[in-house]
Amino acid sequence: MNVRTEESGPRPWARWQRSGDRGVGVGKDPDRRSGTPGAPDIDTLVTLPFEVDAVLTLGPLRHGPYDPTIRFEGPVAWWATRTLEGPATVRLAPGRAGWRASAWGQGAAWMISQVPRLLGSEDEPGALVLCPGPLRDIAASLAGLRFGRSDRVLASLVPAVIEQKVTGLEAQRSYRRLVLRYGEPAPGPGGLRLAPSAGTLAALAYFELHPLGLEQRRAVTLIRAAQDADRLEAAVGLPAAEALARLRTVPGVGPWTAAETARAAFGDPDAVSIGDFHLPHLVCWALAGEPRGDDARMLELLDPYRGQRARLVRLLELSGIRAPRYGPRTSGRAIERL
Repeated sequence: MNVRTEESGPRPWARWQRSGDRGVGVGKDPDRRSGTPGAPDIDTLVTLPFEVDAVLTLGPLRHGPYDPTIRFEGPVAWWATRTLEGPATVRLAPGRAGWRASAWGQGAAWMISQVPRLLGSEDEPGALVLCPGPLRDIAASLAGLRFGRSDRVLASLVPAVIEQKVTGLEAQRSYRRLVLRYGEPAPGPGGLRLAPSAGTLAALAYFELHPLGLEQRRAVTLIRAAQDADRLEAAVGLPAAEALARLRTVPGVGPWTAAETARAAFGDPDAVSIGDFHLPHLVCWALAGEPRGDDARMLELLDPYRGQRARLVRLLELSGIRAPRYGPRTSGRAIERL
């Protein structure tokens, strides 16, 4: 094994959240103060029987530093999304007694009930068994990382489609433009925005997305997914393999896009993004000291961790490990100018 890391110590707030032997719970008498301007519709305390770093755990929901739907302020996380009960914004702040969860909007009650799952109450980090050595040290330094689940499929699928076969900066720019143009202000004082609704996306013509930096192929995939949103959202109740298969029934959604969506929406700790440009190099360098690799070699090296492969990959991504670079970086394109 050849593991090389950059200096990146654990986040200072990674171990703030400890609740002894208390079970997952939401305060029985939440404070409802919707009559005060700016005050949350629901404000309550959520206790969890495990430590969790909300910034690390909710990281997959954030698509670039300027994503209008989510924001991190130190250890505090803000997130806005559409629920089956309506739009909602949640603010999660760690404290000694638990997580202070404040929610605004029609979907506030759903959002509060979702907090334990969002922070990984259904996850089992201990299922990844590592031998003593660098990998176990990396996992220990990121002990607050859990695989939470948002249970919002379209909200996770849309940015994954936008990220297909383009640089990260291109994708982040296009997603931000999409939210700013076709989304709407989120409830509450956080200044966030809601991503476009399924109905809004489904009604668009593909050429309306071209000014945002999306060519016809990705634009059509987004529209098709939005038109099939109800069936896709129902995948949250399916076993992992069936949920992945349902995502791939949308034309234009392949294994990479399905895996990216499954990690965020379902908290799938085994969903590996096949077809990623950088990922095989990272895995092969970290696990075998090989500066370059392909999907087949990556999957071979990850096979001993089957069931937890995505968790190991996430640890490697956060560790600061980087495979050697050869040649210049891929330059971005301005598709909207083509």
